[in-house]
Amino acid sequence: MEYRNLGSSGTKVSVIGLGTNNFGRRLNSSDTKKVIDTAIEEGINFLDTSNSYGDTLSEEYIGNAVKNYRHDIILATKVYSKLGDKPNDMGASKVHILREVENSLKRLQTDYIDLYQIHFWDNTTPIEETLRTLNYLIDSGKVRYIGCSNFAAWQLAMSQETANSLNLEKFITVQPEYSLLNREIEKELIPASEYYNVGILPYFPLASGVLTGKYKRGEDMPEGTRLSENKERADEILTSETYSLLERLEIFAKARNKTLLDLAFAWLLANPNVTSVIAGATKPEQVISNARTHTWKLTNTDVKEVNEILGDYK
Repeated sequence: MEYRNLGSSGTKVSVIGLGTNNFGRRLNSSDTKKVIDTAIEEGINFLDTSNSYGDTLSEEYIGNAVKNYRHDIILATKVYSKLGDKPNDMGASKVHILREVENSLKRLQTDYIDLYQIHFWDNTTPIEETLRTLNYLIDSGKVRYIGCSNFAAWQLAMSQETANSLNLEKFITVQPEYSLLNREIEKELIPASEYYNVGILPYFPLASGVLTGKYKRGEDMPEGTRLSENKERADEILTSETYSLLERLEIFAKARNKTLLDLAFAWLLANPNVTSVIAGATKPEQVISNARTHTWKLTNTDVKEVNEILGDYK
């Protein structure tokens, strides 16, 4: 496994991370442990979750699975999502964060979180309040680093400038959706992250499984796949234009004895500002396939050719 610095920090994380939004939703505690154990065996040391995944069960299952080797992994979780019906049951306020960090620590069976991320921008809470609260958590030893998720470029910039002006801890990572089929962040967020030296943690790198190569033009969707269970999403993404693009990308990969899945990860990791690619898995064999993609290093010529294939695809 290859390791990179977690954003601007000196902490090393595997370039392939494990996303855990299926834990507690599609996987029970036992199956969760099998997936995590396989990830550790493959050299993956970066686990990303949220206090909202699986109705809080994701954190609980992870806590059970990693308690015997907690210090060997870098554990990331998030806060913001609505967890109840009361006014302060969501958001990035001091009240909500301080309550939820304790709940996360308890479920994860740990006394510290390596990377604590604000899941979404909170329009109702001043960013200064959020950052001061996170700074307190770092000073108290409950959190080691902080990051953000689903932030626009201007929101990341405002956060970093506020932290700089107040001498507070800054976000070291940002977690956006990013893949060969979704390159929206290249317009503004990537330049902003480069300017502020913030590492990128792409999620949905396989675009709901489309980049695994399992969907073929003119063929029925495999049973049990994500898109086979969501026709509206399937109709939205599996267009004739998408199939044409997938076919060209697959030709590129096969010419190098690689798969479309390999290319999906290798292309993201060709960007040195990408810290770790967050990939979910429901089976140990999926973890193995994802983990082993890190061995393909695209050349500058490869990246240029892939980008030419991508063109202006939206």
